[in-house]
Amino acid sequence: MVVDDLPVVEFGFPGPLRDTLVAAILSGAKTSTSALLIGYERANEALPEVGRRSAVVDSRGRRVAAIEVTEVRVVRLAYVDLAHALAEGEGDESVAQWRAGHESFWHSAEVRAELGDPDFTVDDETLVVTKRFRLLQLGPPALDE
Repeated sequence: MVVDDLPVVEFGFPGPLRDTLVAAILSGAKTSTSALLIGYERANEALPEVGRRSAVVDSRGRRVAAIEVTEVRVVRLAYVDLAHALAEGEGDESVAQWRAGHESFWHSAEVRAELGDPDFTVDDETLVVTKRFRLLQLGPPALDE
């Protein structure tokens, strides 16, 4: 498998959040992620499928790792469980803590702009795509660091 041949997957928006998420993936701490189902719908994008392999990119667009999807579920926000929250590897110790951080992100100007809805908010009924994955390999080392 060559990381350069895989489709790209992005975590968060480029910047400090993405850098933190990618570091957690590379360390093995992050093995799960969440996205809004409405985001897939608005982008006319199919949900990820189990077995799909992707190249993780950092904030500079470099392919730094390959991951493989191991599970995809669509659940109401109220039903995201502690196991998923912990597997996100972001340091949350409770579902409430995980939810507060994700609501802050999902209510951000960037997400609202991406969705084309400046007033978008989530609630218990909002559908969330939870995705588990495994780290397959690290990408090639950066030559400019």
